[in-house]
Amino acid sequence: MPAWAAKDDPAAQLAKLTEGRIAGKPQRCIDLSQAYDSQVIDKTTIAYRVGSIWYVNQLRSGGEFLDSRDVLVTRTFGSQLCELDSVRLVERYTGVPGGFVVLGQFVPYRLPPKDH
Repeated sequence: MPAWAAKDDPAAQLAKLTEGRIAGKPQRCIDLSQAYDSQVIDKTTIAYRVGSIWYVNQLRSGGEFLDSRDVLVTRTFGSQLCELDSVRLVERYTGVPGGFVVLGQFVPYRLPPKDH
């Protein structure tokens, strides 16, 4: 498979993101003030990076509007992003609003502990 095809393939993108990591118990919220990266995987999945942990979120609704070119605009009341929060979508190049999605639970993917 060409490198560009793997980049566009959601399953391959998610596999690369979680490679070598262990899935943990789903969480209702993540600390948004510590999140410094997010990636749209496909129309049902967004991944957020908090420190060394990737949190994979399976959307509850609105995925039909989601596109990898979208900027995710969050409006929170505190420092956490939680299940059932809505995220506005804005087209990256035109700034045109594109709808919103409703978040599900966040599944953490952590690196395994290092053996000493």
